[in-house]
Order: sequence, then C-alpha cells, then structure tokens
Amino acid sequence: MGQPELSEDCIQMYFKVKGPVTQFLGRAHLCRAQLCAPKSAENMEEFENCVTQYMKAISFAKGEPRYYFLVYNASVLYWQMARPFLKPGYHHHLIPSLSQIVNVLNQTEEEDKDWRAELMLELLECYLQAGKNEEAAKFCATAAPFIRANTPHRYRQMFALMVSRDAKKCGGRSFKLLLFRKPWTCMFVFDPGKLIEIECLECELEAFRLGSKIKTYTREAVETQLTVIQRLDLALQRAIRLGEPRVTHVVCSTQWNACLPLLQHSLWHHLRKPLTSIAEVLEKLDSLMVLLRCQVHTELAHIEEDAGRLELAAEHLKKAVPLDSRGLYRDKLGMAFNRLRLCTMLYQTPERAEDKATMAIEQAKKARPEDSVLKKRALLVRAGLALAPDTFQIVLDSENEAKVSTGKGRGCFTFLFAKARHHTLSVDKAAGHLRRLGSRNDQERIQIWAELAKVARKQGVWDVCRTACHFCLLYDNVKVKKPARLKTGKKSKGRESARRDSWGRVDTALQKQASPGLLRTFAEVGFISGEATVHLLQSEGVRLNDRPAPPRDLSQHPAGFVPERPEDNAEWVVYRTWIEGLSQHAMNSWLRSAEIGQELQEAWIVQNAVVYVLNHNQHLIVAGRQRELVDALYHLLGIIKATGHSGDPVLLATLCSTLARGLIIPWIPAPTPEKSRKQVRSNPPHTPLDLEAASEVRTAVEVCEFALNLTSGTVPEEAVPIRARQQLITTWVKAKQLLQQQIGPRLGTDEQSASEDISSVTRVLVALELYSCNGLGLMDFAAPPLAQVLKMASECTWSDPLVELQTLTRLTHFSYVARDHKATMACSQRAIQMGIMCLSVPRAEAQLVAEMLSMAACIQGRSIADSLKGRKQLRLTAAKAFVESARFGGIAGSSALVMLAARHYWNTWLPLLSSAASRRKCRSATQRLLGIIGRMEARRQVRPGPSGWMPGAGQRWAKAC
Repeated sequence: MGQPELSEDCIQMYFKVKGPVTQFLGRAHLCRAQLCAPKSAENMEEFENCVTQYMKAISFAKGEPRYYFLVYNASVLYWQMARPFLKPGYHHHLIPSLSQIVNVLNQTEEEDKDWRAELMLELLECYLQAGKNEEAAKFCATAAPFIRANTPHRYRQMFALMVSRDAKKCGGRSFKLLLFRKPWTCMFVFDPGKLIEIECLECELEAFRLGSKIKTYTREAVETQLTVIQRLDLALQRAIRLGEPRVTHVVCSTQWNACLPLLQHSLWHHLRKPLTSIAEVLEKLDSLMVLLRCQVHTELAHIEEDAGRLELAAEHLKKAVPLDSRGLYRDKLGMAFNRLRLCTMLYQTPERAEDKATMAIEQAKKARPEDSVLKKRALLVRAGLALAPDTFQIVLDSENEAKVSTGKGRGCFTFLFAKARHHTLSVDKAAGHLRRLGSRNDQERIQIWAELAKVARKQGVWDVCRTACHFCLLYDNVKVKKPARLKTGKKSKGRESARRDSWGRVDTALQKQASPGLLRTFAEVGFISGEATVHLLQSEGVRLNDRPAPPRDLSQHPAGFVPERPEDNAEWVVYRTWIEGLSQHAMNSWLRSAEIGQELQEAWIVQNAVVYVLNHNQHLIVAGRQRELVDALYHLLGIIKATGHSGDPVLLATLCSTLARGLIIPWIPAPTPEKSRKQVRSNPPHTPLDLEAASEVRTAVEVCEFALNLTSGTVPEEAVPIRARQQLITTWVKAKQLLQQQIGPRLGTDEQSASEDISSVTRVLVALELYSCNGLGLMDFAAPPLAQVLKMASECTWSDPLVELQTLTRLTHFSYVARDHKATMACSQRAIQMGIMCLSVPRAEAQLVAEMLSMAACIQGRSIADSLKGRKQLRLTAAKAFVESARFGGIAGSSALVMLAARHYWNTWLPLLSSAASRRKCRSATQRLLGIIGRMEARRQVRPGPSGWMPGAGQRWAKAC
C-alpha cells in the first residue's frame, strides 16, 4: 500500500512478541527483506542484511514440506532484489546466496523446473563473470543433465554460455565464424529471432572481410561499413517489434562493434542515428549491459558536442555517469561534463586554475581558420600560464632567441652556444613545478596538458606544443631506458637512475596508480612530443639524428690566420651536443610510447611508435645509415614480438628489413676494384668474421627468417606484397654469405609453404640474389643453372609488375654475363615490352621503370654488338637499342644512364663513320642523343640507380652496362 514506515513498525512488533512458529514467521522474514532491500548496487551493507533475511526465511521453510512454497517465494523475491547486481564487476557478490538458493530448490524438488533451470543458468553466468572457471565447470557437470532432461529449450542457452567462455580463449570472432559454418544452424531457419541473429553474424562476416581495408579508411571501405550499419539498424527495428530482449541485445552489441572503426571526427556524424537507436532501446529495456550503454552515451556526447549541440551532449554525459558501474570512465566523464559546463559560461571567469585553462583551450578550439596564429597562440599561452604560472613562460621562452644573451663573446659559435645553454637551463626549471605543486589534481592536469598539446599541434603553434608536452610528460617519471647495444652483449647500466625524475629522486607513487587511460595519454603525448621536437630540429636546419653543419666564418682575419677546427671549439661542441640531445629526446619519446603499448598490451600503440621511428628516419635509411638505428629498432622488434603487430605484417617486414640491414652493413667488405676482380674470383679469401661480427650477422639472419616465415602465406592474413619480402630476401642472402653458409636447393628459409605462388616467386628471387652475391671476393653460392631460373621465373604468378620487371632486367644482365645471347634477347624483349606498359604508374615508380628499361635496352644492344660477326644490319639494330636506352634514361632523369648509352652508341657507329652514307644514317639518331643530353644537362639532376629500391643489385647492373 506504499507505507513502508507502517510496515516496519508492524514487523518490529511481530518479532518482539514470540508468537507460534508458523508460516507467518517465514513471511515476516520475507517482508523485512523487502523493506531493507538495497536501493543501488553500491550499498553492500543493505544487501547483506537483505540476503540474511531471505536466508532465514529459506532455512525456516526448507524443514517442512508444507512450507516449501515459501522457499519458492523467497527465491523469486530474492531474484528481483538481486537484479542491480547483474552488472559487470558485481556478479561475485551473488554467488554465495544464489548457490544456496539453487541447492535448496533442488533439495525441495521444486516443481517449477523452468525456474530452477533459469536460476542455474544465472548462477553459471555469475561464476563465469567472476572468473571462477573451475567452479563453473564443476557446477555445469550437475546442471547440464537436469536442464537437458527437464527444460531442453534452455539447453541452447547453457551451451551458448559455455561457448562464450571458450570463445574468449580462441578469439571470439573466429569462434563465431566457426559456429556459423556449422550445419546445425539451419534448425533456426524458421525462428524469427534466430534469423535476426544469423543476419548479425552475416554482418560480422562482412566486416571481417573488410579486414585491413577499413584501417586505411578508403572511400569504398567506409561506404561498405556504413551499409553494414544500415542493415543492422533495420535488424534492430525488427528485433524491437519482435519483443525479445535477448535478440535486441545481440543486435545492439553487433551494431556497436560495427560502429567502432568509424568513431572519428570526420566520420562520426554518420553514426548519430544508429547510436541513438541503441541508446534508446537499451534504456527502454533498462538493460544490464551498462558498460555498453555508458560507452554509447559517451560517444553520442562527443558527436553532439562536435555539432555544437551542447545541451544534448550534457544530457548524454549525465546518463553515462551512473552507468559507469566500475568507475572506469569516472575521471574522463567528469572532465568532459566540466568542459561542457565551462563552454556554456558567458561573461564569467572560473576560479579554479584547471577551469581557466580548460576555458582558454576551448576558446582556442573555436578559432576560425582565418584567425592569425598570434591570436590562437595567445589563447593557448593563457591556458599554460593558468596551469603553471611559475614556470610555463620560462620554458616557453627557452626557444625565444630574443631572450638569448651572448655576453661579451663574439666568436663564430657564440650565439649557437648561448642559445643551446639558454634552452637547457630554461627547460630544466620546469622540474620544480611538480615539486611545488605536489599531486594535487594530477590526473585532471595531465589530461588538460595533453589537450593543450593536441590543440597546439593541430593549429601549428609548435613552441606551445613542445612546452605542453614537456609539462605533461613530467608526470610520467619512468624515463626510457637505453636498449643494450648488441655488439657488447652487456646489460644496460643505470637502470635505477633511469627511473629517477628530473630532480633526482625516485617517485613511483603516480606510476602505481596510473590507470590505463593515463598511460594511453602519455603514449599519445609522447608521439606528439617526438614530432614537435623534429620540428625544432628542422628550424635549426638539422634533420633527426643528423649532426649540424658548422656555419661558415665570414669575418675577416689577418694573413697567416689558421682557422680552428669546429671539433676543437668548446662552444660548438656544446651546441652540437644539444642538437644530438634533441634527436635522442625525440627517439626516446617514441620508444617510451612503445613501452607503454607493451605494458598495456595494446599493439596499435606499438605500431604507431614504429611508424614514427621509420618515417622520421627515412633519410638515414635511404642513405644506408641503418646502423645508427639498430638499437632502437631491435628494442621495437622485441616489443612487437611481445604484443603482436596489430595485423600489419608489412610494417613488421619493413622493420625487420631495416634492422637486419643495419646489422650487416658494417661487415660487408668494400667492393673489389674491377682490375683485381678476376684475381679475386680465382682465389677468394673466405676470411671468417670475428666473434662480434658473426654474432650480429647471425642476429640479422634470425630477424630475416622470423619475418620471412611469418609472412610466407601460411596464414593468408599475414601475407605481404612480394616487394616487401624482396628486401628481406636480399638481406638474408647477403647475411648467409657473410656467415659462409650455403643455401639449400629449395632456395628458401621455410621448406613448407602453404602458398605455391609465394614459394615459387621466393625461390626465383633467392636464386637471383645468389647470382648477385657471387664473384665479389666472398664465399660463392652453389646457384642453380641459369636456364632453370629462367624456367622458374616464366612459370611464376607475379602479383607485382614492378618486381617482375626488375626480375626480367636482372635475368637479362645475368644471361649477358653468361654469354647466352638467345636468353639475353628473350629476357630483354620481355622486359622492354612489359616496362613500356608499366610507364603509366605514379611518378616515383615510373622513374624506376624507366631506369630498368634503360638498363635492359643497353644490355640488349651490347649483346647484339658482341655477336655482330661482320653483319652491318645487326650493328644498326644495336645502335637503335642504345638510342632507346638513352631515351629511357632521360625519362628516368639519370645522366649516368644517358651517357652510358651514348658512349655505347658512339662506339657501335664508329667503325662505319668513314662512309658518307653511314654518316647520314647516324645523323638523326645522334641529334636525338644530343637533345637528350642537353635536357639532362639543363636539369643538372643525377638520380641514383635502382639500388635505392633493391640494395646491392643496382651497383652490379651499372657496372655491367
């Protein structure tokens, strides 16, 4: 009747009087249990009191068969009370009481077997959610026979629970795909609910087929994903009309998973309607999928805020907060709601420093594109000053050259020295900020500093970005440990000092309480910090990991003045050390982010770190300076092995190729001069490597074989383009030669491969590398006969036309070296025909194609010229081939190839120039050559040969031509 106070008084009066022990005693306990039922899952004291009353009623009733109905009533009322505890993180509270109730219902042999089965299933779910798998298995052994015998329609549900448990072990999606292929799914074909579930599985299959395509966010992939989302939205409407909550939950979960890849600023406006549908239907059902509901409302808040609908965004955040049962997003939601509140404040200045900073950042975000950088910078600086009024301006002015004092010095390097010293001293003063501030609002401040860094980066205000990153990362007091150098084989020293903060004391308090969200923030800011530091280096005219070039001394000096070497000048050494420290800081930022990814077991963070390191060091890789990156790359490879490569085998192959190349480069002997090549071939030294070199080369072999075996095609998703494998093959073969290890007749690292196409192509590429490495003064490989290699290449299925063209060009060269004129002509003609069709590729690749065409035509001409035997017509054919070689060299922009072809052309015509008729024939072709040479001279650009694309082979081709 809605009068709980009166009921409480009556119950107390009943228990004060010792009445007869009848059914009313049990009913009184049930009434008291309902009166003290907990209002929320947070009140554990009320929950314990309530459960105690239910247990008293059950204990009283189970002793008398005539009171068994009270046991049943108690179980029903208990279950109504327990519903709020069926949320993630609370199931374990129900296990003791629910297991007792199930046991008592079994003892009393309750006739409502469907109710008993339902409670058994709920208890099984509680065991699984609490992670008590052994108890779940033991309970399942007794529950399964009862359910199969008495309620067979619920046996599927029990089977589904156990399947979900196994699916977590073998990968949920893989297990679902396996189930979907089972023939017994046809038994559900006439069940509308099962049809909807099957459609959800079909949508998951479609999303799974997209695979890596959606990661690149191509237009086609995004449109396909949106089509899947539209199908699921229609399926959700059908599930709502059907009125089965279980089916509705399945569709909502599938829809959420389908929306996840598109939750980014440029795409999430497409998701407003489907996510709103999910939120509304789950709210109407009062769904216990509270974590999903919390996440949906949070994303809807972002979408609404991005569209300027702040009130709707705030409403979604208000709904998300009570759904965060585990407190996983408490700080994030609180900060987001506070930010929205500050955005709606007009003509008011907040009191808290954190709120002032947040308001300034939000104002900076709303700046229009046409606004000046100075206006944006002023708002961002205001945010930094609000957070750190004591030191922010000092650190910001570390890059202000107007603040640099040179004193009385007037040397060539004085200003550079003063700038480096000013920057170092100013940045060091930031350490005292945290010491003075303590741990007050640290988590909130970390997020605000991170947001300031992101906005400054987006708006190109790099000095503010660097300063904000520095203050944010002060909270991450675990600094990057330098990975041990491979050549020493010793452990890195100073591990304890590496964990000290910037003022020299060890402070692990924050690290112990750092949540995964904060660690992700540190990783993201680490990426930004490294990128911003690269910009600072570029402003100094230096690329990452390069040494600065000393400025020219333009001052006048007396006669006989001997200039001082920069290496002997203390001021220049200080500046150079500062520049090198900036490069090391950028690298350490990315490596630290990778370590955070390993700590969180989130491969995407590690993958981003690898991309940053490889992209910003591309100039070193192109210049053959991979050796300087060995320590960092080896460290990253170890992290990738621990966390996985996030479904990007191409990135893994690139990393391994660069690392392995860096390991072997120092131990590759200098090229043998042409004059002594014949002597070297007849008496190769076969000098074994010393222990240090052999250790590194063996490591390179292991790295190459790891990547080659992983990407061999045994697992289709792990296969990589043959161009990526080619780099690995080149390095692997050279490393095996340095170790004086022969390669078996099957020409591969893995004798068993699932893909015959990949295996055959790999064998051809290995054979070509054997030919390339022979005759260089090292151990010669036992290469297969050239005719066999030609046959293998002709039978391959090539997935990359450029690799096929390169292979044909190299076969042309090796056939010419073997004096096989017929094979040379066949390979060169195929290469030229194919290359002409490939010239329509993008500019960078078109230049590579033109280079290979020039080489193939040059070799073809030389082969024809070598087999003249007095036939004048063949001489004309050879000259025509050299003209074509020069033409292709001009397209490639290579003066070296053009002049090489011109020299062979002239030598071919020279014996005929004594005839006036021959001179007339030679005139037009010579004019074409002169025109090509003139254009090349005007461009004054000498491009490298194909060696930049495939290490080692290009040099041999150029010498052969």
